[in-house]
Amino acid sequence: MKELLETIVVELVEDKSAVEVTVDEPNENGIVVYHLHVAQADMGRVIGKHGRIAKAIRTVMRAGASRIDQKIMVEID
Repeated sequence: MKELLETIVVELVEDKSAVEVTVDEPNENGIVVYHLHVAQADMGRVIGKHGRIAKAIRTVMRAGASRIDQKIMVEID
């Protein structure tokens, strides 16, 4: 799942070396949190107008996680 998130985001940003994904251990509800860090200049590209791109990224990630019976959440820092 981490590789999927990195693959999606690297194609959106200009500073590909600044893309960093960290993964937390599952919390008490079994949800794994993925923290996405990008360069400040690329933040708008990842979030998109009215959060549409961020919402699409989260939707794709949730769909991928459901295939492996995992609950996830993506936070963009």
